[in-house]
Amino acid sequence: MSRKIYVGNLNYATTDDSVRELFQQSGTVESATVIIDQATGRTRGFGFVEMGTEEAARIAIEKLDGMEFEGRRLRVNAAQEKPKRPA
Repeated sequence: MSRKIYVGNLNYATTDDSVRELFQQSGTVESATVIIDQATGRTRGFGFVEMGTEEAARIAIEKLDGMEFEGRRLRVNAAQEKPKRPA
């Protein structure tokens, strides 16, 4: 299992800091990033969190998947590596 977690179905007002604060309940957070649409400057409704350990990531996924946060039910799971594009 990876330490990197995908967080989906975020409220469009959610910030990096609020996601970091939520995930810190499960362990050390190395980074928390809500993805921003470059064209509109608005969040895209998902982000990524990197936990300090794989165990903390597993606990966070179990604890937070399906939880209501800022009016939305979160989807939390292990992040999948983006496939490499052929050269």
